[in-house]
Amino acid sequence: MKHRSSHAFFDYWDRQRGHARAPDRCDIDPSAVRDLLGDIFVLAYDANGSFPFRVAGTRVCALFGHDLKDRSLPSLFDARSRSEIDEIVTAVAEETLGAVAGVTAWREDGSKAHLELLLLPFNARPHTPISLTGVLAPFDEERGPLHDFTLTSWRYLHRPEKLLPRAIRKLQVARGLMVYEGLR
Repeated sequence: MKHRSSHAFFDYWDRQRGHARAPDRCDIDPSAVRDLLGDIFVLAYDANGSFPFRVAGTRVCALFGHDLKDRSLPSLFDARSRSEIDEIVTAVAEETLGAVAGVTAWREDGSKAHLELLLLPFNARPHTPISLTGVLAPFDEERGPLHDFTLTSWRYLHRPEKLLPRAIRKLQVARGLMVYEGLR
């Protein structure tokens, strides 16, 4: 991680999770990261892969020139990067891994902007929607809306020795009566 906002938010997220793979969503207190809120967002994780923004900070929205609520994160990227960003978000949500990525975009005046994207999971709980959080922050001064976002590099953070698919993790934490759907 290179951006100050990414570093600070990751450090807070890491402290809040303790020994768990990720903190619960309720463990993240907005007042504790007040200075970073403009760069922070929350995404919903849904099965059809749209990954809509639930909340986006003012600086994140300013990068696009409009509010991002219910907009799909992958739809903001160019066609070449869309499948990669889908895979990264899926791994972050399903495998409870953090990820950091380098992103480039273009301004209206034709200049290039470099940004850092940090994606961090929340602890998945049975019967609750999966969501994740992160930071999207430019390395230089913001000068108007950006477009044509391209993923330039990425890596996972603290990759565990053995990744468990989400379905298996859900079975490990399930207690009481379980209903299995069958196929005909």
